[in-house]
Amino acid sequence: MLQQTQVAAVIPYYHEWLRRFPDFASLAHACENDVLRAWQGLGYYVRARNLHATASTVVDRYRGRFPRSVEQMQDLPGIGKYTAHAVASFAFDQPTPIVEANTARVLTRLFDFRKPIDSGAARKTLWRYAAVLIPKSSTRVYNSALIDLGALVCVAHEPKCAICPVNKFCGAKNPQLLPVRKSPAPTKRLIEKHAFVLRRGKILLEQSSSRWRGMWILPPLKPGSCKQSSLQHPVYTAIFPFTHHRVTLRVYRLRLCEVATNRQRWFPLRSLDSIPIASPHCRALRALTAAVSE
Repeated sequence: MLQQTQVAAVIPYYHEWLRRFPDFASLAHACENDVLRAWQGLGYYVRARNLHATASTVVDRYRGRFPRSVEQMQDLPGIGKYTAHAVASFAFDQPTPIVEANTARVLTRLFDFRKPIDSGAARKTLWRYAAVLIPKSSTRVYNSALIDLGALVCVAHEPKCAICPVNKFCGAKNPQLLPVRKSPAPTKRLIEKHAFVLRRGKILLEQSSSRWRGMWILPPLKPGSCKQSSLQHPVYTAIFPFTHHRVTLRVYRLRLCEVATNRQRWFPLRSLDSIPIASPHCRALRALTAAVSE
């Protein structure tokens, strides 16, 4: 849950998730709809699907006990090198290094590493540096301290070198200039048009097969799917970021015959809280249905 999401936003989801899915078996046996609904609002829903798939694998292959081998962990859906090493360190106290945003910043400054850290070769070098420093015991304490050092002292723009416990052997001459990164990819601007179709207290939604696969969204309008005269005045407009995109969501009030496809279903308005809806579309639905009920 902490991947791409801030701690403050994660905490309530974390507690609710453990209440609903207290072990691997309960998560493995849950339907995807319930899993996505519990995740709704955190975004990057592939993470929820990977957790669901991993729980099934742990139950089927490992009899409900999570594997302790880093190699076996990385065979599970959605678990890469960092996550496997973090679980090995914090859950099982194995002497494994971890490299994430905070520890990468500390390592680049300690070793005065001046190559862009978002390249594959540079990441391998940082992992080697981390492995050199890892102690053979109490690894979870060491890794936790290293993360805290990066988060609280060796911070991004104005590092607090005067109070840093490792400043005597830090190699950085200008730590505020490290780490080096490549130029970010330009943000692409997109406009996405969707339909708001309400009939007899029910709303028409479509199950996404692309960005929000498995989630429900307002029916998308494809070029030529309806008369342009119908699209002059959107009833709802909002902007939301998505990876390297800035998306403008425009919603239009339309008739059923203009948007119907076989991936669509009618839902009673009172049932919307029980189905997984992509967050930007959920906000649009709240605003639009509130306006209708007034």
